[in-house]
Formats: sequence, structure tokens, C-alpha cells
Amino acid sequence: MEEVVQDIVIVGAGVSGLTTSLGLYRLVSTSVVSGLPTAELSFDGGGHEVRRINRKVLIETLSNELPQGTIRYSSKVVHIQDSGFLKLIHLSDGTIFKTKVLIGCDGVNSVVAKYLGFSKPSLVGRASIRGYVYCEEGHGFEPKFLQFFGNGVRYGVTPCDDHGVYWFFTYIPSPLEGIEKNVTKMKRFVLSKLGNVSDEIRAIFEKTDSDKMIWSELKFRHPLELLLGNISKDTVCLAGDALHPMTPDIGQGGCLALEDAVVLARVLGEAFKGESSVCGAHGNSEGQIEEYERIVVGLKKYGKERRWRSVKVVSVAYLVGFVQQSDGVLISFLRDKLLPRFLAAFLLKMSDFDCGNLQ
Repeated sequence: MEEVVQDIVIVGAGVSGLTTSLGLYRLVSTSVVSGLPTAELSFDGGGHEVRRINRKVLIETLSNELPQGTIRYSSKVVHIQDSGFLKLIHLSDGTIFKTKVLIGCDGVNSVVAKYLGFSKPSLVGRASIRGYVYCEEGHGFEPKFLQFFGNGVRYGVTPCDDHGVYWFFTYIPSPLEGIEKNVTKMKRFVLSKLGNVSDEIRAIFEKTDSDKMIWSELKFRHPLELLLGNISKDTVCLAGDALHPMTPDIGQGGCLALEDAVVLARVLGEAFKGESSVCGAHGNSEGQIEEYERIVVGLKKYGKERRWRSVKVVSVAYLVGFVQQSDGVLISFLRDKLLPRFLAAFLLKMSDFDCGNLQ
């Protein structure tokens, strides 16, 4: 049975985990483990920039900035145990990590969130299909976000750069469809629901390769649970989707994870500035106690700073998705005739947030 000792262990190597790890590496040191379209919206930034970033490129860029060996792949956490001022993280292969700080960045089905008392994220009754297509000769789209909705489905298309185009499609699933495990049926279903859309838009969906499509059931963390739950407890905390899983309706999930990482790295950087004890050392020395208290205070500060921001963004994302995909007569009228510009501006406002610098 292998035992590994680290000052900080991050569970999860997605956007949140890698960004947090990179921030800590620079400050401390760390180990990671529609039917017929009824509206078309283009965002007028009004001084803002709206950008799409390819997740694969972002993950690779963050990973390449970390020292070799920082990331431990295929490591499933099965149990978390208290051990004095330390936490013991038991992996499925028998390895035990001993650490001063445990950060849960392990996504919507987070083991660390369960340890902190959070329940499983709630289903919202909608599903999402997302895709990406690379156009060798260029796609010809302007740098705008085009959105279409009506009759219970909603979809959108937006360029990432001169060649790459991202698209999404959300709908209310039926058990009779059974498309989530069959990409061919999935693509056929999406194409049948596009309605009277232009040939250029339809071509984007038709050109998408099966390995560039993903189906997911939409979930979110109830705002009340975020408001009352333990974002941190002792030397354990949450970040990214493990903390605030949300619907993708305002495109802020990854952005919020990046914000978490900056704030978290900053407070832990401050906590580790003082005299540091040897991780795994026995006893309750004065140095160990002081360092433990600095970490606890830092994580509480992080939780306080991120709680209301998380509640706000998760709530707005859910509300926007509900309004934009509703078939109710009144809500549909307001959405289609009165709210388009308001909704576009509101989405931009959600992203206009300064979490501060790393240092």
C-alpha cells in the first residue's frame, strides 16, 4: 500500500482543478491529483467581449504549464478520513494521500461535496447536446452568437475562431427517444428539430462528426443549498462544478471555475506564507496549530467571497433557461417580443465580474 504525502491535494483535473493547481504552483506548491426558430440574437457587447474557448485547448494549455508529474490520472477517491490536522484520501488502487489541504474539483458527482454534506445536484428536466465542427476553409460566420428557440427546444451557434464553430441544442427529453447512447440517432434528432433555419446554419450541424458531440442531462445545485451549505470545512473546500453545478444557459460555468481558482489560490498563498510544518509530522506542535488555523481562516474567507457570486450565477442561469425554453403563452410572448435585448444584456452583465488578481 503506497502512502503519498503532499501539502495540498486537488481531486479533479478539469478546468477548475488545473487552474487552481497552476495558481497554487505559482504561489506555493501543489499536487493534483427548437422547432421553428422564433428569434435570432446577436450580442452587442457594448464594450464587452464575448468569446468561446475550446475546452480541449484550454485543458491542454493549463496542463502544459504544470510541472511533469503534477497530475495523477485514473485515481478514483473512495474514502476521505480525518487524521488530526491532516486528511487521508484513500484511492481505489489502495494508495493513500496524506495532506494538509483537500480541494474538491471533482465535478457534478463530487465525492468531496458529499463529504462536506452536499446532496446530489438536482435535475432540471432538460437535456443538452453540444458539438464542435472544424471548417478547413473557414466557416464565414461573423463573430456573433446566434440563438434560436421555440416549441420546447433551443439551440445556438457561435464561432470560436476563423475555423472552429461551437453549437448547442437543449430540449425536454422523453424516455421514448433513447438517443443519448446512439450518436447517429442523436444527430438525426437534432437535424429534425432545426426548423426553417438557413442552409449555412444547418450545414454546421450536418458537418459535425460523431466524436465531436456530447449528450448530458442538465443539473444544478439548488441556490438554497449553496446559501446554507459548507463550501469549506476545516481544511477541505470545493470549487468549480463540485461547488456550483449549473445549467449552461448563460455560458458561465467554466468562467466561474476560473474565478474560484484565482480566489482560492490567493487565500491559500497567504495561509502558507507563515512558518510551514512538515506534512505528516506527528504531534501538535505550535507551528502545526498555527498553520492549520491559517488554512481554516483562509478557506472560510474563500467560501464567504464565493458564496453569493455562486448563488447569483446559478440562479440566473436556471431562470434564463426556464424563460428561453418555456412554451407558456405569456412567457413565450414576453420572451419573443419584449425580452431579447434585455436577456442578451443580462447575460453579458453576469460575466462582468472582477475576482481580483492572483497576488
